[in-house]
Amino acid sequence: MQAPRFFPLAAAAAAFLSLAACGGGGDDDIKEAAPTATACPAAVPSTARCLQGQDSAGAHYLIAMPQSWNGTLVLHAHGGPSLEAPTQERAVEDLTRWAIAVKAGYAWAGSTFRQGGVEVRAAAEDTERLRRIFRKHVEKPRRTILHGQSWGAGVAAKAAEMFTAETVGTQPYDAVLLTSGVLAGGTRSYDFRLDLRAVYQYLCNNHPRPTEPQYPLAIGLPADSTMTQADLSARTAECLGLNRTAAQRTPEQQAKVQTIERVVRIPASSIQAHLNWGTFHFQDVVARRTGGASPFGNIGAQYTGSADDAALNAGVQRLRADPQAVQRFGADTDPTGRIPVPVLSTKWISDPTAFVELDAYFKEVMVRGGAGDRFVQTFTTQGTHSYISDPTYPTLLAALLQWVDAGVKPTPAGIAQQCPSYEAAFGAGCSFAPDYVPASLDTRVTVRERP
Repeated sequence: MQAPRFFPLAAAAAAFLSLAACGGGGDDDIKEAAPTATACPAAVPSTARCLQGQDSAGAHYLIAMPQSWNGTLVLHAHGGPSLEAPTQERAVEDLTRWAIAVKAGYAWAGSTFRQGGVEVRAAAEDTERLRRIFRKHVEKPRRTILHGQSWGAGVAAKAAEMFTAETVGTQPYDAVLLTSGVLAGGTRSYDFRLDLRAVYQYLCNNHPRPTEPQYPLAIGLPADSTMTQADLSARTAECLGLNRTAAQRTPEQQAKVQTIERVVRIPASSIQAHLNWGTFHFQDVVARRTGGASPFGNIGAQYTGSADDAALNAGVQRLRADPQAVQRFGADTDPTGRIPVPVLSTKWISDPTAFVELDAYFKEVMVRGGAGDRFVQTFTTQGTHSYISDPTYPTLLAALLQWVDAGVKPTPAGIAQQCPSYEAAFGAGCSFAPDYVPASLDTRVTVRERP
């Protein structure tokens, strides 16, 4: 299948036209139903009001307005992505997690996206559509901050590239906040998950089993496979004992777990989640996004850290990424760095899901794209992938607003100094490390040949 060629401005214009087809081209000229009142999640202040709806593309959304609104909208792009059809419950879960924004005086709006699966540009379009719904039917914010979390950070980065003053007519986003981001794009962020599939199969040989139809691991699963996450968990329990503590595993199981930890450089606690992604999300990518060909490969990768690296490298399945699939997947998911507004990011240094080294790669992308002077990175010593701490986010949002309103570009040191002033209102949790600089992505993920 011939992969289409994409050019950033042309693709952005096409996305704009797809949104405009729902109405006119302006923010207020949209044919979208108004949201309706709904009860707010319990985590949101009781004085806030919430609105819900479903847009013309099928995405559910939820909006929260604080009683004392500061005039800024935080437009949220969620992580994952889920492979299931979207439901309103997803938006409720997101607002519950990010209720800190409403507590700090910001309006919050989040879309479930119109579909499950790994499609970044479509999710960016859904996010932009929600911004227009908010402006048309709720309020016209003084400022709009686009916030992306985890996989959603890639969505936010892509949306900020696609929807600009040049493509929209007015600047839709004043600034961008990227938290715990998977920021190296689809063609670089997931290499280690293919490595995990290859090393796991070498060690365990049960995904697939020798008695089952064989397939290249880079496709995740055959398109017609009915395997479930429970099925896969049973196989990892059998081979690695991931359902047990380290002390409860057999010596053979623990040795295999430690081999994966050393070779793939992920902790045991995240093996199952990454293996799930490298199975079911890879299946979604190949079967639904890249025409049946895989953009993932490990040709040339030399794995180290096992008891016998020569045997490992000779025995793992070798897979070549399809050039057209790489082009197609990259056009949808890879950042270009051409973001015309201030961008601030944060990452827990020990994040086992979105490695901190991804941020080093994203910085290179921003510099190449001409936005290096509009980009500031911060890092924390505490947190989780899903959430760092309550005072962290109001600190970052305030720094972004000062940058936009007063032209005062924040520094990691300044943000670290400001954070404790938010602990009185939002609790303890400041752990910014202003001097931290992540190593390059190639120090974390095994280098390989690329098309």
